[in-house]
Amino acid sequence: MPCTTILVGKKASYDGSTIVARNEDSANGEFNPKRFCVVDPEGRTSYTSKISHLTVPLPAEDGVRYTAVPNADLSQGLWEEAGFSARGVAMSATETLTSNERVLGADPMVVYRPAKGTPGSDDYESEQPGGIGEEDMVTLVLPYARSARDGVRILGELLERYGTYEMNGIALSDVDEIWWLETVGGHHWIAKRVPDNCYVTMPNQLGIDSFDLADALGEQTEHMCSPDLAEWMAAHHLDLTLRAEGEDNKVFNPRDAFGSHSDEDHLYNTPRAWSMQRFLNPHAQNWDSPEAPLGPESDDLPWASVPERKVTVEDVKYVLSLHYQGTVFDPYGSFGTEATRGHYRPIGINRNSQLAVLQARPYGPEATRCVQWLAFGSNPFNALLPFYANVSQTPAYLEQTDPKRVSTESFYWANRLIAAMADANYAECVPAIEAYQEDLGSEGERVLAATDALVAKQGLDAAAAQDLLEEANQQVADYAREKTDELLAKVLYERSMHMANHFARSDA
Repeated sequence: MPCTTILVGKKASYDGSTIVARNEDSANGEFNPKRFCVVDPEGRTSYTSKISHLTVPLPAEDGVRYTAVPNADLSQGLWEEAGFSARGVAMSATETLTSNERVLGADPMVVYRPAKGTPGSDDYESEQPGGIGEEDMVTLVLPYARSARDGVRILGELLERYGTYEMNGIALSDVDEIWWLETVGGHHWIAKRVPDNCYVTMPNQLGIDSFDLADALGEQTEHMCSPDLAEWMAAHHLDLTLRAEGEDNKVFNPRDAFGSHSDEDHLYNTPRAWSMQRFLNPHAQNWDSPEAPLGPESDDLPWASVPERKVTVEDVKYVLSLHYQGTVFDPYGSFGTEATRGHYRPIGINRNSQLAVLQARPYGPEATRCVQWLAFGSNPFNALLPFYANVSQTPAYLEQTDPKRVSTESFYWANRLIAAMADANYAECVPAIEAYQEDLGSEGERVLAATDALVAKQGLDAAAAQDLLEEANQQVADYAREKTDELLAKVLYERSMHMANHFARSDA
């Protein structure tokens, strides 16, 4: 799926949290209704994917409860996307990546092939399952990982054994570390620990731009990879690093070796990373100057950067809603021309399905540390809500999304309705939308602070705190429903006043 990711290390975040955040976007021309739920893997012994028809045995006794944001329509599989496990491990999967012909030829994708011919005949070819993909990864990894690093190990072993049919980037985190894994061809992978003092921007391109192979194949302090990566690269001449005679230790750049630099990237991908870095490092350069070293089509935008100030959850929501505000590329702006406005693919797009911000907080009781912030629908028009992950159930307003029935009883569909109407009268509607976003964010922060303090005061452990946390989540959902209904009424009124069949004169 086309998505956008930002990762924030614990020394770069405002409160010492690790923050993993990603927009899940649907394909062009379709919507993908989402729901928020809790999954208990008890009793699972195997998993079969819808897309690749692959069956994978599961650890019988090792799985723990986890939160997820699956599809409401299960015809194409679960697509659980993002969540926290009861062990405090977070996972976001996946960011679709691009590659090149050399990599895909050296290690082809493992694609499902249906049976051909008639069983028993000479020309019969049996069904060939494909590898694992975005549909499967959270389900196969999150309930079993004991840490972010362990999650990388589990996913790496699955990729080596079963392969994949698509290039993906996957984030795994816990309260101490964030790891970013990128698949490379059908069976190979690399993973790098996000520096604690940095943020990472990922816009549907293979992103890691420096990699220590010696560490990955040795101590694995900051890097991990397929055990045969070096031999495979050498056999297929994949390393593009220029070295002078006698140089052996030049920094390896996976983006050059494994990624793409197509014209399409310059319209669809790199401008999104540029816009995020423009916001988080505003004084690094004159971002809007044609002479700026890094422009919206630059191939060498850094994977990881140190922000100019500590990054908040509100910052994360803002960058994952960006539509090039303040530039000539903003489709809602007054700068530039018709040719420049809408020239680049925005982050906050009409087909955002859900935004999950996975915040592992290092302070307070362990029971309250993991918070999954959620927004549904097009990000410029929605609000981000915090929910404790240490729960056994989620509010119906977010859990009971009917994929075929549009209803204001669903947070997902209510946000879709607001965005579709507000888009046509953006300037008139945006003050109410901004007030709504601030209101819900403030109330969410208030509920978190009050509940954190109550759990700490009572000295509750994870099990004993669940009822209080579920009550807090319901409180957030109830408030969101009330305010979302109010915003919907305002946007409906504003849009109705601008209908083409309006007329100034009223009835006598």
